[in-house]
Amino acid sequence: MHHRLTVRLVVVALASATAVHLAAQPPYEGPRAVVVTEVLPAAFVKGPHYEVGPQVKTDGYFDEFAVTSDFGNFEAEGQTLLAVRLREVEALARLADVSKTEVFLSAAGDSVVNVGKGAVNAATDPVGTAKGLGTGIKRFGVNLGRKTQRVAENVSAGPPEGAPEKSATEKAAAAGESTANAALGVNSAMRRWAEKVGADPYTTNAALRQALEDIGRVDAAGGIAAKVVVPIPMVVSSAGTVGNLVWGTDPEELLKMNEKRLAELGVAQEAAKAFVRTRALTLTYQTAFVDGLYAVKPRGSVDYVETATGCETEREALFFAEGAVLLKDLHAKRPVTAVLPDSRALVAKTSDGTAVVLLPVDWVRWTAPFDKAATEVAARAREELGATRLELHVTGRMSRAAKERLTARGWAITENVPVSVYASRTRQ
Repeated sequence: MHHRLTVRLVVVALASATAVHLAAQPPYEGPRAVVVTEVLPAAFVKGPHYEVGPQVKTDGYFDEFAVTSDFGNFEAEGQTLLAVRLREVEALARLADVSKTEVFLSAAGDSVVNVGKGAVNAATDPVGTAKGLGTGIKRFGVNLGRKTQRVAENVSAGPPEGAPEKSATEKAAAAGESTANAALGVNSAMRRWAEKVGADPYTTNAALRQALEDIGRVDAAGGIAAKVVVPIPMVVSSAGTVGNLVWGTDPEELLKMNEKRLAELGVAQEAAKAFVRTRALTLTYQTAFVDGLYAVKPRGSVDYVETATGCETEREALFFAEGAVLLKDLHAKRPVTAVLPDSRALVAKTSDGTAVVLLPVDWVRWTAPFDKAATEVAARAREELGATRLELHVTGRMSRAAKERLTARGWAITENVPVSVYASRTRQ
C-alpha cells in the first residue's frame, strides 16, 4: 500500500511539473493589428503626395499597408516594398513637375507636347495607375525551410507564335525584363532621370516606367537633364553600390556582368539563363542578389541561386535580394565560409563556427511553422555546416514570446538589422 501511494505521489508530482512547464511556455501567437505609427516613423506616414493608412495588419512575416496617393490607391506587403512604392509616388510627382517646365516644353516641341502625360494623367486616372502599382496583396508565405518550388514553373516564356510585338516598356512592365532592347540613348537618359528622382530604372510600376521613357526620349534629343534641378525628398535620399550600378551601367553590360559573376560562382550556363529570365527578378533585384553572393563567394552559392530562381512575386524577389545584401554586410564584419543548401532562409556559416540566419522580414511571432523551421534550421546547421553557435539577424522585430523561446534554445538574436537594396528604407 505504501509502495502504491509513493508511485501515485510521484506520478502526480511529475504531472504537476509538466503542467507548470507547459503553462510557462509562451503559446503560439496569432496575427497582429497595430496603428501605423507603431511600425513606421512619422516622416513616412504622410508625404506631400501620399498617406499611409492608419491600421497595419501582419498576418505573416510582413506588415501590410494601404496607401492613398495622388497617383491612385495601392497596397504594399512589407516595409521595404512600401519604401519602393513611396519612392515611385515621389518620382512620378517630380517627373510630372519636370514635364511642365519651360525647359522641357521647349525641348519637346509641338510634335511631342504630350510627353510625360503618363505621370501627369495618373492623377486623373487613379484606377489605371493603381493597376501599375499593384492594387492587391498577394501574400508571400515565407517558407524558411527547404525549397518547395522548381525553376521551370516561374521562368518567363517567349510570346505565342503570331502575337504582336510589344514595346520595350510593355515587355519590361509585364515580364520584369530589362530595357536592353530600347534605343541606347533612351536607355541612358532613362537611367539618368531615374537617378535624378531616386527611382529604380527597371521598376515594375508601368506608369513610372512610361514617364521615364517619355522624358528620357525628350532628354536624348534635347539634353535637358543638366538644365533641370530636381529636389530629392528624404524618402529617396540615399543610394549604395547597386544603385550606382543600375543607374550608371548599360543594361546589356549589366546583364553580362551578372552572368559572368554567376559563372565565376560555379553556376552552370543554363541555370544562369533561367535565373536572369525569372519574371520577378528585375535587373535591379537580380544585380543586388548577384552582387551580394559574389562579394562573399561562399560554398553553397550555386544552390542558393537555384533557390532564388523560383521567385514568383516582387515581394519574394526583394526577400532574396535583401538576404544577399545582408550576407555581404555580414561578411564585411565576420568572414562567411558557406551557406546552408536547400534552404529558403539564407543561413550563413562564419569563420568562427556560428550559423547566422539572415531574415529580411518585418515581424516574427511565435507560431508552429516558425517553431518547426527554427528547430530544423538549428539541427541542419549543426549537422551540415558544423556550426557550434546559432544567431538570428532580423531586419524587423520579434515578439517577446519568440525571443524568449529562441533564447532559451541557445540562439543569440539581433533585431533591426539595416538593409538596403538601392535606396533608403522606411525604418529609422
